[in-house]
Amino acid sequence: MSPQLRFTTVNISAADPRRLAQFYARLLGWKITVNEADWVVMRNPDGGVGLAFQPESPYVPPVWPTTPEHQQMMMHLEIGVDELVPAVEHALECGATVAEFQPQDDVRVCLDPDGHPFCLFLHHPE
Repeated sequence: MSPQLRFTTVNISAADPRRLAQFYARLLGWKITVNEADWVVMRNPDGGVGLAFQPESPYVPPVWPTTPEHQQMMMHLEIGVDELVPAVEHALECGATVAEFQPQDDVRVCLDPDGHPFCLFLHHPE
């Protein structure tokens, strides 16, 4: 019999975990539940997967789109939105930038303050 496993948190490497957590707290409207110098955690208020942030030294930001000679993105967050334009404006107000390369019309790739790509996409409930 397999053990029971529960996926709880995505851990994101950061130059400054507190600063990056504060960005995602503003972006998502979540509260920081653990705020230590080298470990910051936010839990999803809807009970889903949370986010945690830890320092990497030296921190090397990923490059989007991926190129062979630079740090590759190891993962990215997918964030469903009802309306793309207001969601992008909100992300920019929180401190994100819009990536130069956009692979799809109904998705906007943005970069968080540490350079991690995340996608805002039109969410259609199933």
